[in-house]
Amino acid sequence: MSGVSDRPFREIADECQAGLVVTEMVASRELAEARADMVRRAEKPPAGSLFAIQLAGREAPWMAEGARIAQDLGADLIDINMGCPARQVTGGYSGSALMRDLDHAMTLIEATVAAARVPVTLKMRLGWDEATMNAPELARRAEAAGIRMITVHGRTRCQFYKGRADWTAIAAVKRSLKAIPLIANGDVESIADVRNILAASLADGVMVGRGSYGRPWWPGVLAHLLDPGTGAPEPCLEREAELVDRQHRSMMSLYGHEHGNRIARKHLGWVVDRKSAEGRLSVEAAAAWRRKLTAETDNDRVRRALRDLFLRLQDDEARAA
Repeated sequence: MSGVSDRPFREIADECQAGLVVTEMVASRELAEARADMVRRAEKPPAGSLFAIQLAGREAPWMAEGARIAQDLGADLIDINMGCPARQVTGGYSGSALMRDLDHAMTLIEATVAAARVPVTLKMRLGWDEATMNAPELARRAEAAGIRMITVHGRTRCQFYKGRADWTAIAAVKRSLKAIPLIANGDVESIADVRNILAASLADGVMVGRGSYGRPWWPGVLAHLLDPGTGAPEPCLEREAELVDRQHRSMMSLYGHEHGNRIARKHLGWVVDRKSAEGRLSVEAAAAWRRKLTAETDNDRVRRALRDLFLRLQDDEARAA
């Protein structure tokens, strides 16, 4: 979720009662060296529930220092990233590349746990490739080292996001654990997916990643559908319009208008894609709205176009009713 789950995104997810929201991946060494983008990623929002910072790195001393800084910045929980498959991360022997050497991975886990006064959790994949499906072993060793929760994406690193996540394979990780909770992740879009991944993986909970693109309120909606009262009902179009507009305004405030406009384009594109997938926009109309929203550099015009899009959708909904 690097480049996606920034503070504006997380604030909406948290307001809409996602159980836990986690920062974008924060590189531990770069955080310790006060690189501006990493410091921004690790800034605590002015309001919200639990504040979880996800750390990545390949050297134990920097992970320990990153954990100490994260605590000083107000983190209630530190999550270690050993799941990211991106080449720029694994090429530096971070993220899921650490699953190629569990002994080294454990030095990072042990250093982070030792430095932390708050709970430390771990995110991983099933393994590096199909020949090294070592997630159960890493989970077992991590629990013994003091990790308090584990999340598993049901693919290997070499799969990236191809094919379908193997929810059943996650169950082997659950069986390797003694007491801590397991969270299952991968290809969760609908309430049916939530129920199916819980049944197949034996997990205690579900993490939603790409399924929240264009709708940061969606994890809270799924929580409500699974267990009414724990999340938030699905917003009507008017409420969606308000949330998307607020997210856009927050991005402009956080990044500045020029940089914020570039970052916002993918989020606005996902909004349009969602409406097309829901059958509210034809393929042709979706393409036209996507061009209108993502090619515009004047952010006031972008906001007016967003308003027009949702007014059009509300009119169509009223006529259909």
